[in-house]
Amino acid sequence: MTSQIITQLETPALLLERGRMQKNIARLRDQLVRLKVAFRPHVKTAKCVEVALAMSGGSPGPITVSTLREADYFADHGFTDILYAVGFTPNKMGHFAALLKRGVMLTVILDSLDAAHALVQASAAMPFAVNALIEIDCDGHRAGILPDCADLLAVADVLAKGGVIVAGVMTHAGGSYDCRSDEALRVMAEQERSRTVRAAERLRQAGHAAPVVSVGSTPTALFAQNLTGVTEVRAGVFVFFDLVMAGLDVCRVDDIALSVLTTVIGHQREKGWTIVDAGWMAMSRDRGTATQPVDQGFGLVCDANGVALPDYIMVSANQEHGIIAHRNGAEGKPLDIPVGAQLRILPNHACATAAQHARYHVLDGTSAVVDGWERISGW
Repeated sequence: MTSQIITQLETPALLLERGRMQKNIARLRDQLVRLKVAFRPHVKTAKCVEVALAMSGGSPGPITVSTLREADYFADHGFTDILYAVGFTPNKMGHFAALLKRGVMLTVILDSLDAAHALVQASAAMPFAVNALIEIDCDGHRAGILPDCADLLAVADVLAKGGVIVAGVMTHAGGSYDCRSDEALRVMAEQERSRTVRAAERLRQAGHAAPVVSVGSTPTALFAQNLTGVTEVRAGVFVFFDLVMAGLDVCRVDDIALSVLTTVIGHQREKGWTIVDAGWMAMSRDRGTATQPVDQGFGLVCDANGVALPDYIMVSANQEHGIIAHRNGAEGKPLDIPVGAQLRILPNHACATAAQHARYHVLDGTSAVVDGWERISGW
């Protein structure tokens, strides 16, 4: 690509600090080596082969996806061990079959008798074995079967009798996003581990091999102290981090590798506003920090070099306009920056903000754009 510096970029533009990303990856990989457990990175945050390869250690390895578009894309780039971590529905069976036919070892998940019967029926005529993980509810956050619920064994029996391989169990400790201390995160990590391992033990006692015990969320992956019985960890947002993770003290603001470059286009000085050309179409509408002790609005403002301006946030966003002001409103000092100057905005939720953009403009510790990495989107 032609070399550029960020002042030459049309804004808004998605910036990725490669050095920060690499440190974030090393931090989690070192943690999992210490805990002696395999890693299956979730690529829904990245949606980019260059980032996925960095997460996987340089060559294609096991991954987790959240869309079948992701599965196709990463299979095209040599990733063949793929967990599709969204509940099974029959209307996707044709797509599953196409991936299996091309040699992808695709694993699906489900958490109900209805889904188990549907998977058995949909896969009956297939010449390929289907692997399934039963999703476990470890924290009441979202989907899954409780580890001691009778439905766990009933679902496994339906799958096994129907020719589907009961590969094991998986969970996502989304409740970790509500934790407010390091100790609470450690407790949640142990809860995630113990309840999922308990579910796997019940399956084995009932005669199912269930070799896979898969857990995962960025907070629990980084704060786990013991992963006995777990075979793999999934995490995704750790690769970039974001303001929600910083609000949980899972990372520092300086660890956030992703930002949106924007340009000042005007002021409403009597209101203390600076208006920029990045609105919710560039940042997303995610307000994940609104329930945390520090509300970062639509994103935390940094100068053009990426240095955070702690008291300035994007307080409001229209489609293509963002309004920046002091977090204390009229009591704070307006940001003194001229029209045409650039700022960076750190995202509340890296997945949501990155999803608004088609590519990463890759930086390596300076204002020079050293590469451009394409992202995919859609389902």
